[in-house]
Amino acid sequence: MSNSPEIPAWKKNFKTSFPLDISYIPIGVASGILLHAAGFNFINTLLLSLLVFSGGAQFLVASMLTINSPLLTIVLMLFFLELRYALLGSSLSKYLHGQSTLFTLFFAGSMNDENYAVNYLKFSTDKKFTTKDALQIEHWSLLFWTVSNLVGNVVGTAIKIDLTVVHFALTALFLFMIVMQIKSFLKIIIAVLAACLAVFFLVTTKSTLGLVCSTLVASFIGFLCDNYLKRRRSVTHHKSKLIKMFKNPAGTPKEE
Repeated sequence: MSNSPEIPAWKKNFKTSFPLDISYIPIGVASGILLHAAGFNFINTLLLSLLVFSGGAQFLVASMLTINSPLLTIVLMLFFLELRYALLGSSLSKYLHGQSTLFTLFFAGSMNDENYAVNYLKFSTDKKFTTKDALQIEHWSLLFWTVSNLVGNVVGTAIKIDLTVVHFALTALFLFMIVMQIKSFLKIIIAVLAACLAVFFLVTTKSTLGLVCSTLVASFIGFLCDNYLKRRRSVTHHKSKLIKMFKNPAGTPKEE
C-alpha cells in the first residue's frame, strides 16, 4: 500500500489557526466600522491593521480620536496597553534562537495575544513545530484580521454609526479585560484604585494624560503590594518548615 502524500506545511498551519481566524471576523468587522466612524479611510484602516494588529489598541485609537485626544496621549496609552507583549515575546524567545533579525522583526510585528497562545502551545507539545510554522500561523491570523477590518470599513461607508457607540464598545472591551484578569482580591482593589485615580487625575489635569498618570500610579502600587505579599508568604512558608522540623526532628518517630 502506498503512503498517502504528506500534507503541505501551509495547510497544516492554516488548519491549526482556522478556529482563531474565524473568531476574528465579527470583532474585526466591528473594529473596521468603528474606525470608519472615527475618520479612518480604507488605506488608513489597512495600515493600522497591519502595523498595530491589536483589537484593544484599535478600539482605543477609535475612541480617543473621537474625543480629540492629543496624539501624545494616544501614543502613551497604546504603549502601556501593549507593554504586555514584551513579557509574551520573552517567553517565546527561547524558541527563536538562531533566527535572523529580520525574521524576529516580522515575528514580533505579527504577534498578538491569541496567536501567541496557539504558538506557545504548539512549541510546548509538538517537537516538529518550527519557527516558520509559527510565523505562518501569525500571518494567517493577521490576514483574517486585516480583511475583516477592511470589510468593516467598507460596511461603515453604507451605514451611519453614532459615535457614542465607539465609547461604549471600548468601555465594554476593557471591562471584559478586567474581569478576565481578576483572580485575587488584590487585583480587585487595584482595579478600583485605578478607577478612582483616573477620575482624580482627569479632574486635576483636565486632560486624558490623567489616564496615563493613574495607570502608572496604580500599576506601581499594585507591584509594591504584590511584592510585599510574596515576601510575607515566603517568610511564613520558611517559618512553618522550621516549626515542623523542631516538632519532628530527624530520627524522632511521628505519633500515629
